[in-house]
Amino acid sequence: MIIQNFKELANSDKKKDCLEILEAGLQAAKPENIIPKFVMPNKIKINNNEIKLDKFSNIYSVAFGKAADSMTRALNAIVPIKNGIVVIPKGSKSTIKGKKFQIFNSRHPKPDKTSVKAAKEVIKFIENRRNDELVIFLVSGGGSSLLAMPNEITLDDKIHVTNLLLKSGATIQEFNCVRKHLSKIKGGKLVE
Repeated sequence: MIIQNFKELANSDKKKDCLEILEAGLQAAKPENIIPKFVMPNKIKINNNEIKLDKFSNIYSVAFGKAADSMTRALNAIVPIKNGIVVIPKGSKSTIKGKKFQIFNSRHPKPDKTSVKAAKEVIKFIENRRNDELVIFLVSGGGSSLLAMPNEITLDDKIHVTNLLLKSGATIQEFNCVRKHLSKIKGGKLVE
């Protein structure tokens, strides 16, 4: 059960019904329940597109966001990932076993030096891959601040802009639009 204090909160039939619906939604959204729908040991299938995995000499992963750790574990349970990078929020503890994944804990919602360090490591990691190797990206909520590479501004400037956006009540779409223009990696630039 994901809702840890379910019994305490479910003190009426209506509350119990609401909590059961919420619990079902949370369970359905768990990466270990979603990723197997798209990733099989020999292929990745998204809509009508299929990527055969046996044509790659090595498979790697880069995951960033609040669900990066659980997404990586779910992927690695299906496909043997050679190694990779996982970027999760400060205060989160990775449950990934072994040493094949480089783990970074950076700040959310405001980026920090670790956000920039993680972004530099991801860029270097990608640049060191060959054409016959596959890098699978796993991105979840919070990824924009956890992986940051300011473009023509300082990290302090980017933090200041983030503070202004937070105080103004900007929507996530507005946040992402501004972030994209202040970043060397957002908006698809990371894989260009």
